[in-house]
Amino acid sequence: MRIGLIGAGGWGKNLARTLHALGVLGGVAEVSSEIRDKLSALYPETPLYSDHHALLRSDVRAVAIATPAATHYEVAKTALDAGMDLFVEKPLAMTVDEATELTATAAEEGRILMVGHLLLYQPAVQWIRECLTEGRLGTLRSLHHERLNLGRVRSVENALWSLGVHDVAVTLHLVGESPHRTTAVGQTVLQPGVEDDVRLHLEFPGGIQSHIHASWLWPEKRRRLTVVGDEGMLVYDEADQTVALHRKTVTKALECRDDGTEVAYEGAGEPLKLELEHFVDCVENRTIPRTDGESAVEVLKVLETATRAMGGA
Repeated sequence: MRIGLIGAGGWGKNLARTLHALGVLGGVAEVSSEIRDKLSALYPETPLYSDHHALLRSDVRAVAIATPAATHYEVAKTALDAGMDLFVEKPLAMTVDEATELTATAAEEGRILMVGHLLLYQPAVQWIRECLTEGRLGTLRSLHHERLNLGRVRSVENALWSLGVHDVAVTLHLVGESPHRTTAVGQTVLQPGVEDDVRLHLEFPGGIQSHIHASWLWPEKRRRLTVVGDEGMLVYDEADQTVALHRKTVTKALECRDDGTEVAYEGAGEPLKLELEHFVDCVENRTIPRTDGESAVEVLKVLETATRAMGGA
């Protein structure tokens, strides 16, 4: 199979490297001549194009799209019109309506549409889901996400759309349903109209709550998820890929119980490799991706509702 890549700057270069390692990189479309020169040195056998329309006319069977987020809809629509199966980096589009349209078009045309919600291919996240499904924490009560660092600052999408989208996708995946109440606050410091620091609060039927703090204006790098159940708690540290199980809770008599802590999961998964292997498998076997268009639409619904809550359009 030959898969084309549209956009090889920023995150796109990682897709190029991984697709090449998997032996499926069939061509790259990149507008920057400087980046094309670097690609030529790295992958001399790979066809390079300055225009994605030329790539779509080649013999590739599917394409991965890693262009700026605001261009995803137009590029994906053009690729679908060319009969391609698609992998689109998050977010699928900048509006629910656009994402819904792409999802419907892919279904009508019998095309695979997969969205790059990378953390759902992180083995630790799947372990956490299994842990919750098995009831090892008792009843799930809340999830607390921290995605904080200094930079990389975006000029179009805010910290929630750029960073917190990962945690929204994880929350929906772990809870298994959509929130019925969404509130959010954001602070704009560096640029007008682009929130640098966002705190999102989601409430689900049955009482589960999720809290997400996303910021690129923060002194320390933190990528952590805390899961609270009524019989125990988990802390997932993305940096070292560990999940600590805290056998801690508060009894009905309001007494604290602490039966110790242990590292319950430790791994060094390669989520991007696993993600793209999954895409290749879906294309070859015509199966629905774990992160398909419909799941991406649900993520965008949360992002749009949060944007309105912060006073956005």
